[in-house]
Amino acid sequence: MLKHLLVVLLLCFATNSFAQKPILKEKDSTERAQDSIKKIKYLKQLGNGFLPFNYFDADMRYLIKFNQYEGIRTGLGGVTNKRFSERFRLNGYIVYGFTDKRLKFSGGGGFRINETHNTWVNFTYTDDLMETGSSTFLTDKRFFTFFEPRLLNIDLFHRHITKSVALEHRFSDNFLSETQLAVSDINPTYFYNFLINDKSYSNYDLSTLRISLQWSPFNEVSTIDGKEKVKEGYPKFTAQFTQSFKSIFGSDFNFSKLDFRTIQQFNHKNNSKTNITLVAGIASGEAPLTHLYHAYPNNINKETILQRFSVAGLNSFETMYFNEFFSDKFSTLQLKHFFRPFNISERFKPQLVLISRYAIGNMNSINRHQGIGFETLEKLYSESGFEINKLFFGFGLSFAYRYGSYHLPEFGDNIAFKFTFNISL
Repeated sequence: MLKHLLVVLLLCFATNSFAQKPILKEKDSTERAQDSIKKIKYLKQLGNGFLPFNYFDADMRYLIKFNQYEGIRTGLGGVTNKRFSERFRLNGYIVYGFTDKRLKFSGGGGFRINETHNTWVNFTYTDDLMETGSSTFLTDKRFFTFFEPRLLNIDLFHRHITKSVALEHRFSDNFLSETQLAVSDINPTYFYNFLINDKSYSNYDLSTLRISLQWSPFNEVSTIDGKEKVKEGYPKFTAQFTQSFKSIFGSDFNFSKLDFRTIQQFNHKNNSKTNITLVAGIASGEAPLTHLYHAYPNNINKETILQRFSVAGLNSFETMYFNEFFSDKFSTLQLKHFFRPFNISERFKPQLVLISRYAIGNMNSINRHQGIGFETLEKLYSESGFEINKLFFGFGLSFAYRYGSYHLPEFGDNIAFKFTFNISL
């Protein structure tokens, strides 16, 4: 905004003081405005996690990460941009884990078959790790942060070699879809056996179909310079169906999954807001632990509060220990109220957030999963707490307390005290 204002002021000054050279000054101001627009686009690319080059945008997600299995994970990745082609694209990455001493990589490409609905056909080959019990939606928009808080403490991964073909299609500005066919070779990195029909599997093959839909009926979308969201509207709805087919391309199991998420946000007049997130999932059939659910725990299995001091996640259960619960059907409810930031000074504006989280779930045929111990969530899991964000260079503090049916005997084991990190480009 200041840059655009500066351009206007310079133009006015030039018009009044140097009327004898209007064409030259008009050209200069136009160039300045164009430079300003380029800088805004450049910063937007950085905010989305890309470092733009001539025909290729480097993906900063792969530069450096850390988890308990790989240790430091570092590499390079990226995707071709519109200067390369508006109809074709190539993407990929290669990373190395210094603790497990393995390379992981992915490569693929796509081509657009319909411009009006932004319809793309994509092909991908991936050899990488995935967190056991995690569930993601194909249609989730890209969300970039400098680091992923939960990733620091995750230790339960399975390796997957996946070949996939996917179809992206935009029915409208507010209704997105993606369909994927994939063949995967799954190999847990921990001791695990899946017992089904008197046969034990320590690794297995899966052939899956996933259909994901995202509906944001109240988003306001601009058609200037492409279709870009200019204002987020609520509620938002996302649903995904997964089907694994036994005996197709050597697949070992037949199971189905249905996942759902809705997000509602109320923006209040005093610059505060309330956010409500409901997530649910159900799996039926011969689903191994790798493809079931956890409730996104984020508490380290250590004895004291200070030993467990780490980074609070964005939507995770801070008092729930890693690998403590797994479910084949579950639901979670998260309530957050963001108070108006404290206007202490121009640069120091901390914000108080009140948080409550609840989870419930169950699991049939728990004896199928051998080699790893865990509990289920038949009773309601509850935790509440608060965050004080942006105290110092984006850092803040988080406190959460575990209570109710899964309250632990030792008082200190129910407490999670961590720091938060909130910053964007």
